[in-house]
Amino acid sequence: MVETVFEELKRYVRFGEADERALRALHPAAAPRFANIAEVFYDRILSHEEARKALVGGESRVGHLKETLVSWMDTLLTGPWDEAYWQHRYAIGRVHVRIGLPQHYMFGAMNVIRAELARIAWGRFHAAPDELEVVRNAVGKIVDLELAVMLHTYRDDLLAQQARVERLSTFGQLVGSIGHDLRNPLGVIETSLYILRGRVGEDERAVKHLDRIGEQLGIANGIITNLLDMIRNRPLKKEPVALGQVVAGAAAAVKRPDGVAVALSGLEALPAVDGDPVQLRQVFVNLLENAVYAASPRGAVAVRARADGSGVSIDVEDSGPGVDPATQRRLFEPLITTKERGVGLGLALVKQIAERHGGSVSYSDRAEGGARFTVRLPSPAAE
Repeated sequence: MVETVFEELKRYVRFGEADERALRALHPAAAPRFANIAEVFYDRILSHEEARKALVGGESRVGHLKETLVSWMDTLLTGPWDEAYWQHRYAIGRVHVRIGLPQHYMFGAMNVIRAELARIAWGRFHAAPDELEVVRNAVGKIVDLELAVMLHTYRDDLLAQQARVERLSTFGQLVGSIGHDLRNPLGVIETSLYILRGRVGEDERAVKHLDRIGEQLGIANGIITNLLDMIRNRPLKKEPVALGQVVAGAAAAVKRPDGVAVALSGLEALPAVDGDPVQLRQVFVNLLENAVYAASPRGAVAVRARADGSGVSIDVEDSGPGVDPATQRRLFEPLITTKERGVGLGLALVKQIAERHGGSVSYSDRAEGGARFTVRLPSPAAE
């Protein structure tokens, strides 16, 4: 049987049954101290500006992270240290990657765990030096394993980024070579369409077909525009932007069937942000068009906005089927789409614009079903 990565790591640090017993023996003494360790742990991380930017989302979020850390320490000392343990730890590491927490901060923070557990071990086992040595060694091994898991997630992310860069390079070369060439025949079609409209008279069938041609021509031009926007990184024309008005305007511009309701909340309380109003409007037009499509023919779309000390967050939610886990991993890459006739540029462009504004966009499943896209942008005071 092929050895898993976690099994290989455990063999490398020589983590075995004796270590498992030692960690479980430490647990009764350590568990009452977990809350205090969590305080020290996050004080250490939040004392660094870059780490604080990644983690701070209001006191409620930090409080939730501390509760999560207590649960993490509980399983750290009780196991079982199997493949499910690895998968859970790997998922936590992926969160660190997603929120942009620099990996070097994790070494200092994990040293807090190592030092605090070693202190508790001494208090519990100092009267039995041999047993104390076994427990300290076990603590060192499990913390090393945790760091190895975290580094593995960052390595996987780096490899994925390299693959994306290569795909985008090929994608950009292709788009650059054909984008402008396609404009020429489309321009001829548009000119001919204009001339034909003046000559068909009152023929309703002919007018109907010309309208269809015009509509499809607009779609084709829009696809080319999005393709070119992806590769040329239009410069930002930053100014104070009333984001609530931008989002409301985008919602008004998106066509929707009568069976889809759109609700907006929290927009009036949003502070101004520094950004390009045209490009930010494109972000929310794209997200709302996707949400309406997912909720059609009958469903609901909700936009919920909120602000905190570090920025603003806008959720765009729909009551549609959501996104399957396999697609979620590549959701923001070019040419990935869940639409039957989609090209797969809208979300990639959303991600690009959000990141160029110093923000981010993320996906999550709604508990009641459907999709939620969250755009986060920094406020001027937090930059």
